[in-house]
Amino acid sequence: MSTTGPCSGRLEALIPTLTNRRIRSCSGIRFGRVRRLPWREITLDHCERTRAHHRQEIRRLKTAAFDHIDYPDAKQALQVVRWRGDFTSGKLTIERDYLITSLPPGAANGAQLAAWIRGHWTIENLPHHVRDRTFREDDSKIRTAALPRTMASLRNLAISVHRQDGHTNIAAALRQTARERLRPLTALGITG
Repeated sequence: MSTTGPCSGRLEALIPTLTNRRIRSCSGIRFGRVRRLPWREITLDHCERTRAHHRQEIRRLKTAAFDHIDYPDAKQALQVVRWRGDFTSGKLTIERDYLITSLPPGAANGAQLAAWIRGHWTIENLPHHVRDRTFREDDSKIRTAALPRTMASLRNLAISVHRQDGHTNIAAALRQTARERLRPLTALGITG
């Protein structure tokens, strides 16, 4: 995960997450070292509450400076705890994410770090949202062999072609393409 901004630096996700009390770990020793930091004694740097999409979400961010992790240029560890309460089902989900950053302590405040972390997920989720809403990928009946992956690649190609053509609304771009059958070929530079 890379971020840019007035205090640009690398922000690396250590991938493990505590979701519904199950730990998924992909980073072994580094994850263990970051997770075992005394997070209960560390003061809260940022807290944010939002209400949207039939749920309430509380996000808390803590940061800790450290030198004892085997990761190039790592200066701080971050703990992000998210509580999500769904109003319709009543379900409460708690997630803990551990991250590290090369930003030195004091280079960015808690609100800036939280905004960069959320911005990363916005970028990450954008293609998935378009594939789910515009192409209705979840409703697809293609489920055998390599076909689901092939169709996902074709959908990503279509999204990329329309974005390169300057469209921000992929659904509108698809409707326009349906009316002008040579438009996709022109966008790809195939027609002469």
